[in-house]
Amino acid sequence: MTEQTHDFSEFLGYRFEDLKVGMTAASGRTVTDADILMFSGVSGDTNPAHMDDEFAKSSMFGGRIAHGMLSASYISALFANKLPGPGCIYLSQTLKFKAPVKSGDTVVARVTLKELNTPKRRAIFDTVCAVGGKVVLEGEAEMMVPARA
Repeated sequence: MTEQTHDFSEFLGYRFEDLKVGMTAASGRTVTDADILMFSGVSGDTNPAHMDDEFAKSSMFGGRIAHGMLSASYISALFANKLPGPGCIYLSQTLKFKAPVKSGDTVVARVTLKELNTPKRRAIFDTVCAVGGKVVLEGEAEMMVPARA
C-alpha cells in the first residue's frame, strides 16, 4: 500500500502568528426571498414573521423580515473564508439584533480583530452587520486560530 501525503496549505487561512490587532474583513450579500425560504428549511424556523406576508404586515415591521441568524451566518462565512480563514474554530459569539433585515436588503458583514490571547491562540473580534450604513446586528466573537507547524 502506498502512503499518500497531502499539502493542505492552500486551505489554510492566516496563522495565529500572522494576525495583528486592527485587521478587518468585510463582505456584502443581498438577501433574497429564496435565501429566507432556504434558511427556514435548514434551520426549521418557520416563524410567520419570516414566512407569511399577511401575518407580517400586521407586525411592528410592517412586512416579512429575514431571520436574524441569517445575517449572523454572514459573519461565520467571513471567519471561515477570509479572516482568520480556513482552519479557524468558532468558540463563542454574542449578538445584539438592532434592526430588521428585509428581502432585497444588502447586508455588509464586517469583522475586526480587537484582541489576541497568545498563550491560548485565541483571537477576539468585533462583529457587525449593516444595511445601508445602519447597524442591524453587532457582537463579539472568539476564535481559536491554528499556529504554524
